[in-house]
This record gives sequence, C-alpha cells and structure tokens, in this order.
Amino acid sequence: MVSQRRRPWLQPHERFAELLLAVLSGLRPVHSMLGQTVGEAYDQLVHLAPATPLRARNTTPVIRTCRGFHPRPGVVEAWASIAAGDRVRAMAFRLEQGPDLRWRCAAVEVGTRPHG
Repeated sequence: MVSQRRRPWLQPHERFAELLLAVLSGLRPVHSMLGQTVGEAYDQLVHLAPATPLRARNTTPVIRTCRGFHPRPGVVEAWASIAAGDRVRAMAFRLEQGPDLRWRCAAVEVGTRPHG
C-alpha cells in the first residue's frame, strides 16, 4: 500500500519511490510531481503515467525493495522492485539535490513487461 502520510525517517530515494509508485499506479495525478522533478523527469512521467505501468487488478502495488547508490554528493541512483499480486516489476530513478538542498527526481524508467 502506498503511504498517504509522509514518514520523516525515510531516505530521499525511499520517499520518491512511494511518490513515483503512486503516480505510475494511477493513485495520484502526474501534476502532483510538479516541483519535485527536474530535467526530463516530468516529461517521462507524462509519457509513462497514462499506461499506469505499475497498476494491478484487484491488488494494491507495494514496494518490496528500494535501494539507492550515491555516485557523488547530491546524486542518488535508485531502483525499486514493485509487487502487485504475483507480479514483480522494476522501477529505476535518479535524484538530484538542488542548491536549496531539496531532492528532485531527474529521471525515471519502468521495466517493460515481457511478451509472451
């Protein structure tokens, strides 16, 4: 279940994983990410969100695992595995810390569904 309350002890990549999951599962509108994205990230969400790639029938998707890597100060490369019923999907995203010290999403990708 996507948390509706902000939990202050979450790392930035964990908080953004929840926000992105809410948008990409159709629980929140894309425009809720305005001001929380930079560069191409908002356009990527606008393109991805209508297909609700992380939505599942009769179940609420949840974050199973979320990990982040700091390649340099002010940058987090992160990935999350999303479970919805018996399906697991992958989501990758990049966070960048601005001069105001706020974290913003700079890129997002969702693993494609296998054909078959």
